[in-house]
Amino acid sequence: MSLQACAALVERGDPDRFAATMAAPVAARARLFPLYAFNLEVARAPWVTQEPMIAEMRLQFWRDVVAEAADGRSRAHEVAGPLAQVIREARLPVGLLDALIAARRWDIWREPFADGDEFDRHLDATAGGLMWAAALALGASPDAERAVRDIGWAAGLASWLRAVPELEARGRQPLRDSSPEAVAALAREGLARLKRGRAGRLSPNARPALLPAWQAEPLLRLAVAEPRRVAEGRLDLSEFSRRWRLLRSALTGRV
Repeated sequence: MSLQACAALVERGDPDRFAATMAAPVAARARLFPLYAFNLEVARAPWVTQEPMIAEMRLQFWRDVVAEAADGRSRAHEVAGPLAQVIREARLPVGLLDALIAARRWDIWREPFADGDEFDRHLDATAGGLMWAAALALGASPDAERAVRDIGWAAGLASWLRAVPELEARGRQPLRDSSPEAVAALAREGLARLKRGRAGRLSPNARPALLPAWQAEPLLRLAVAEPRRVAEGRLDLSEFSRRWRLLRSALTGRV
């Protein structure tokens, strides 16, 4: 029931990741859904309150959950319980998940990223860190980390660009430079990382961790070709293209 609760949370809150996970083998879903539900809970923690202190407390709750799981403890919570089991069974590094949580503090405040390096670190800790945690949970070798993180960074950038109008509407400054030229340059960086990540080797059993990146390449190419779509909230693929790319990725293991 707890796994079903995690899957239901992801289906409601992150439908693209839910679709990618349903394209994975059944055995992989048992480890992916708790991780993705955890990510969803952490990502939305800063947005469910107007009080920064309460948001900080919500993030601290998840930092405590992760730390306790590593010590063999778990809480009676529909996500925390299954997450603790995945952490223990896969021996996931506490620091990896803690960094993901800590990076979400940016969402609490309204200051822009100090520079490109800070933005880079944010995407690496969140999208890159989540994809690497998922790959580790499925048995990835440590030497695959850089490649997986590159793919996660590229996928995270594509999602970030799609979210720009909403983030701005909520009073945040998601991009230091929102000019079309800067957006296109950022998207090209994402494509370069995606290419670099694809060159890495990942065991077949861990490849389902990459499936959430199934839309990254066409979305980033679209941002390069038509960067104004980002500001206009039109960075999207057709439903046919989405379904076809997900099917292809599920069948080939390539994103």
